[in-house]
Formats: sequence, structure tokens, C-alpha cells
Amino acid sequence: MTSGSPFAAFSFWPHLTSQQQQQLIRHTVTQSYPKGSLLHDGSTDCMGVLLVQQGKLRIYLLSEDGREVTLYRLSPGDLCILSASCALEAITFDIFIEAEVPTTLSRINAAIFQQVMEENIYLKAFSYQLIADRFSDVMWRMQQILFLGIDRRLACFLLEESASVQSPQIHLTQEQLAKHLGTAREVVSRMLKYFVDENMVTLFRGGVTITDEEKLRRLAPPSF
Repeated sequence: MTSGSPFAAFSFWPHLTSQQQQQLIRHTVTQSYPKGSLLHDGSTDCMGVLLVQQGKLRIYLLSEDGREVTLYRLSPGDLCILSASCALEAITFDIFIEAEVPTTLSRINAAIFQQVMEENIYLKAFSYQLIADRFSDVMWRMQQILFLGIDRRLACFLLEESASVQSPQIHLTQEQLAKHLGTAREVVSRMLKYFVDENMVTLFRGGVTITDEEKLRRLAPPSF
């Protein structure tokens, strides 16, 4: 078996032929992006399949009036397959991809990925399972937007982010929080003031500190 690929740890890799592995390796490049870089703007040609080596990506939708809604985020070791929309007929909507922090990616050429995927049932199954998992993430986000008030959505997001960074300190501005939640900064500002008054959080320049996790958790959805 061929080694030397950043994708070698994934379940489909041992089931590829040596030739297929070599194809993917030869057509994989590593690129780095500074914080705030827009990697994909919806109209951009296929980027290919992305593997986050370092940093964090935010995948979001953008409305006609400029409002952003975060669908999900990717950390080191995560794959982004929605960036290869031209290689997958199941993807019929445009997404935007932003580097939230300085980020390094490995990127497989979309056409080569599609070719190998059509040849190998293991890679195809892996790809569609990954799409299903991401769709589940998106549905969870849409359920929040449609059925939860902004207070519960903000509480849920703060708890998720705290768990992700393993710290009660969340280094996101109110503008960034608003983008994640798909609402206005003024709405987030008012809700955070309420959270502060209820002694659930404190604010610092550029972020939020959770001071009463249990109280915040009671505000979040029961299934959270």
C-alpha cells in the first residue's frame, strides 16, 4: 500500500488500489490561508476536497441582503466535501467557506476525486456518509433557527463553543456571534446584556466568559 498522504488515516484509504492512492497523492496540494480569508464564495469553481491540517473553517450561507448563517465549523482532522460540489450531484446549493483563524489545508483536485470515487465503492460510500453527517449538522442548525428563540440559540451556541475550546472563555466578538446565529449585532448585544444581568456570563473586550454553566444550560434546548 502507498503511504505519504494526509488522507491515509481515513477508512476508505486501505480500500483504494495503489494506483488510486497515487492519483490522489499526486493531485493533493497543501495551502495556508490567513485569518479571515474567504476560500469559497459560492460562485467559485470547485476547490476540491479539503482536509483541515491546522486552524478552523466556518461554512456558512449568505442571504441576498448580506445576512450570514453558520452551518457548521471544521477543526483539524475534519474533511470538507461540500467544497467539491462539482464532483457530487447530491450537492445543489452554494456555500461560503472562511478561515476563522490562520489555517492550513490539504486539498484533493475535485476532478481526480470524482474519478476515483466513481471507480471505488468504498470512497463513494465514505463520501455520501460524510454528506449525510454534514446534512445532520445543517438540520440541527436549521431547527434552532426555525424553532428556538434567540435567547436559547445564543445559550446553546455559547455552550457548544465553550465545549469546543474547553474553556469558559469564548474569544468571539458580538459581530462574530451575530454572524454565527444569523441575526443582527444589536440583537446579540441586548441578549448578552440580559445574560450578564442574570449572572450567566461576563463580557470582556472581544469575548464572553461563561460564569454559570448550569443556568445557561437550563436555558438551552432540553435535548442539548
